[in-house]
Amino acid sequence: MGTTVLPIQQLVLMIVVMGGITLLSRAFPFVLFDRKGNPPRAVLYIGKVLPPAVIAMLVVYSFKDVDFLSAPFGVNEIAAGLLVVVLHGKFKNSLISVFGGTAFYMFLVQEGWKIFLG
Repeated sequence: MGTTVLPIQQLVLMIVVMGGITLLSRAFPFVLFDRKGNPPRAVLYIGKVLPPAVIAMLVVYSFKDVDFLSAPFGVNEIAAGLLVVVLHGKFKNSLISVFGGTAFYMFLVQEGWKIFLG
């Protein structure tokens, strides 16, 4: 396979199009929201509904392939899930809950149970 060299006009056009798309994506929030700081009702609704929906999806995704009938019986997943619940109850911050649970789960999978099993 050889390399294909693009003509300079095509390269310039690609750069201009990418720059224009970047500019539009940066300017979009300023066009969408008025200067008074009142976002549209649809945006407020999405901001209210989306975080719990994402958390619910993460819970379903986290437990979908767990086999509770064979060792280790989903202990790592259950422990990390319980930590997420505790962290969210204490801090009321989804970011802390998700990252804390993920870090704890990764620790359990990599090293955690070696501490308890010797």
